[in-house]
Order: sequence, then structure tokens, then C-alpha cells
Amino acid sequence: MQFRRQSQEQDGVNLTPLIDVVFLLLIFFMVSTTFTKESHLKLNLPEAAGPQAEVPPSTIEILINADGSYSVDGQALINKKLVTLKSALSEVSAGEYNRPLIITADATAEHQSVVRAMDAAGQLGFVHLSITTRQPDEQ
Repeated sequence: MQFRRQSQEQDGVNLTPLIDVVFLLLIFFMVSTTFTKESHLKLNLPEAAGPQAEVPPSTIEILINADGSYSVDGQALINKKLVTLKSALSEVSAGEYNRPLIITADATAEHQSVVRAMDAAGQLGFVHLSITTRQPDEQ
């Protein structure tokens, strides 16, 4: 038996190992990366002991009473629902969601009422949000 050696010519570079490595890297980065959708409201909370800040004339104010009812720029809302609050904010702002928004809540109001007001502002796209406080009494 005679074995003949066949000539092997390299026609090109074998890309199979390179593609395998790229796929392994892709899988590694996909598994090790966490995808989270973060949506935070940026709050500009004035210090309680600091001087009073001047309120620009184009601000929108949400008043929250002790029972959790809302008033937007002096107009009382008919109920405490998020949809009603969002529609009132849209109407008052006339689509200008870059205007400053001030939330003034009674000290005995439920936390849920304040969170609902922040949620409505965040869903509409308000970014300049502040909460009013009062000066502490000297004791």
C-alpha cells in the first residue's frame, strides 16, 4: 500500500473558533449584566431650618388636606383618584411639564396621598419637584 500525501493548501482563515469565542463572550455578558429600569423622582427638599425659598410665579402647587383630598392651584378636586389628579395637573400645566411643582401636605395627611401626588407628577414628566416644610418651633 502506498500512501500518497495530498497537498493541503489553506484557502483562508478558519473562523469557527473565533465565532465560538465571540458567542461565549456574548453569553457571558448577557448572563452577568442586570437590566433594570430605574425611574426616580428627583426631589428638591428644602431644609426645615433654612431660610424660605422664593417661589417663582409659574409654579404649580398641589395642596393635600388632612383627609387626603387634593387641590391643584386652589381648585379642589372631586375625588382622590390618581387619574383625576393627573388630568388636573395636565390641565393646569398646559403640557409644560418642566415647570416647578410644589407639594404642600398637611402634617397629619396619609403618606399614600403624598406618594400618589409624586407618582402623578412623575408619570406626567415633572422633574422640578419640591415639598414644603415649616420652620421648627424654638423650644
